[in-house]
Amino acid sequence: MSATQTNKIEIIKAPTSKINEVDFENLSFGSVFTDHLFECDFKNGEWQKPVIKPYAPFLLDPSTRVFHYGQAIFEGMKAYKDDKDDVWLFRPDENYKRFNKSAVRMAMPEVPEEIFMNGLNQLLKLDETWIKKGKGNAMYIRPFMIATGTGVIANPSNDYKFMIILSPVTSYYSGDVRVLIAEHFSRAANGGIGAAKAAGNYAAQFYPTTLANKEGFQQVIWTDDATHTKLEEAGTMNVFFRINDTLFTAPTSERILDGVTRKTLIDLAKSEGINVEIRSVLVSELVEAAKNETLKEIFGAGTAAVVSPISGFSYQDVFYELPKIENSMALQLKTKLENIQNKLEEDTFGWTVKI
Repeated sequence: MSATQTNKIEIIKAPTSKINEVDFENLSFGSVFTDHLFECDFKNGEWQKPVIKPYAPFLLDPSTRVFHYGQAIFEGMKAYKDDKDDVWLFRPDENYKRFNKSAVRMAMPEVPEEIFMNGLNQLLKLDETWIKKGKGNAMYIRPFMIATGTGVIANPSNDYKFMIILSPVTSYYSGDVRVLIAEHFSRAANGGIGAAKAAGNYAAQFYPTTLANKEGFQQVIWTDDATHTKLEEAGTMNVFFRINDTLFTAPTSERILDGVTRKTLIDLAKSEGINVEIRSVLVSELVEAAKNETLKEIFGAGTAAVVSPISGFSYQDVFYELPKIENSMALQLKTKLENIQNKLEEDTFGWTVKI
């Protein structure tokens, strides 16, 4: 291995690359990782020297705090390679700001912008050959931080590890998505950590989602914890409803994640002349709209799938099938967004950042 210094980051290069072992035509989302990772530890009240090194497992003490008290946060981002072989990030500032909001909520140290952004850029440059050109191809980026202090006393950790790993991905096809509207379970509660990308938020969803899977549904549309009358998120994504020609989505709150794709689609829809209303949508409204056929579309919005159309929903044991629309708003907005991300049309919003 060879070690170099680049902008205060120690870079230890892998002696060989595993890229030739990867079938890029048949990637399973988030299961293949590049040759290197970025790592920076927080100890003695300050951030230590960051390093980029070969991707490999690492050891942790059995009493490491993350295992016992769940201090763990993450982000999901993507990088794209255009026809000129330039690599672009999409709204990385939004992910960076949200990462630190999550850190504050979980009593973890904020990561300095220089460490986060410089580390990400250098890591992408080092593993640039793993980013493939073409619409649908991307590099999924997973920044995360865990508590690494030891001991089982129920206090915040003193030590933390911030890391970034990279995973090449292709188009994310979720197929025909049928959802179950939650009548008992909730994703988050007022005063809780629903607005943070904390690992525990996702673990808590697995059980009710598994129950929905057994009934033939792929995901759950979560409702508010207090009354179960307000529609909030779909699975791990923000959710949009099209009633007639108006697009509705819930406002962000302590319970609802401030999704980057969500806010992007809102801006795109408005720029395309689509009427958008950001307000709570009631389950009763959705059922009534389905019955009178004014409900045209439901779709989820997130980094992985970008836009995930929903074919129908079930509530109180009644299934409501949605109409099949060729020129849907979901497709229109997804196409527009992916064209901007892949530099196939002008980014008039200033969202794309060249590394």
